[in-house]
Amino acid sequence: MSLAEKRKAKRVNCATVCPDWGCRQPGEHEGIWVVGELEDGVISEPSLQMLTPARNVAQKLGTFVEGIVLGPEEAEAREAAEEMIRRGADRATVIVGEELADRIPAVLASAIASLADERRPDVILMSATMRGREVAPYIASLLRAGITADCTQFDVDEDSGDLFMIRPPFAAILLAYIKTPTRRPQIATARPNVFPMPPRDESREGPVEVKRATDYVRARPQMRLIRSEVLRKDEVPLEKAEYVVAGGKGIGTKEGFAALEALANALGGVVAGSRRAVDLGLVPHEKQVGQTGKSVRPKLYIAVGISGAAQHVIGIREAGTVVAINIDRDAPIFKSADYGIVADWHEVVPALLREIEARRRMGSGKGT
Repeated sequence: MSLAEKRKAKRVNCATVCPDWGCRQPGEHEGIWVVGELEDGVISEPSLQMLTPARNVAQKLGTFVEGIVLGPEEAEAREAAEEMIRRGADRATVIVGEELADRIPAVLASAIASLADERRPDVILMSATMRGREVAPYIASLLRAGITADCTQFDVDEDSGDLFMIRPPFAAILLAYIKTPTRRPQIATARPNVFPMPPRDESREGPVEVKRATDYVRARPQMRLIRSEVLRKDEVPLEKAEYVVAGGKGIGTKEGFAALEALANALGGVVAGSRRAVDLGLVPHEKQVGQTGKSVRPKLYIAVGISGAAQHVIGIREAGTVVAINIDRDAPIFKSADYGIVADWHEVVPALLREIEARRRMGSGKGT
């Protein structure tokens, strides 16, 4: 029996699960949903990245991938849906209406849950952006379904066809394989940059269905938006930077981080920090890399004075080249580095700055 047949044939004893929730057999659910998030009217990169695991799971289960987009403007939502199809979705549904303009989590979740009640998807995936982290638990609660947050991998149980939602537990020294065997949909999130964005295929086409928010929003907003303000920053966002210089507890002072900032600027990149550096107030939380921070995928990642605990390494798995600088030759970071320098960073960082400046004078250009 194929995985697709196992999934469709699966039955559970609803009376032993929870009779108050109503009986829905797993085999009655079909399709992998990816909920797309709009940023300034355009589909976000983290949402498109979720199409990569969705496509892989759908192929194993013999099912389809559907993009779900919500927004106040039909033209923007439709364009976002079509972009999801070009990136790997087979079809898309958009829910549009002024009710969604303020992007209140309970309202967004209400619309998605109502559509899920109607369509019965097997899996719902979302990116764990700040908004995704708010909306996904609402959806799970409304659908009486389980949810696994911050997954780093997805796979399929060969025996049951259930989704394996894989994530590191708090200590991050092993991987937990989590599944929801009796309830559907199976809901999970993954942080931005954990998965690569799928390539764009202009030839891909698929149906886009438009739904009206008035037919799906059932929640009455318990809050209202008074004012919104866009914070503009000249610096490249950490998750999009090609060059990252990160410091840990070993840097010791804010003055030390100023030296790392100079190195990052010379490379045309940004500075970041480990959890320990954030706890010590050496770097703000929004620049934290690791399990409880951000995942990054730069061309070059320089870890300075970072011990390299598993929680930190999780955030740099997709980095192109990792260079570690640490005075402790036994520091775990060296196991995850492409190049290691056992030396005092006070000597290495100035030497790197001098080398970059010398190459620049020779006309090599920024980022060499």
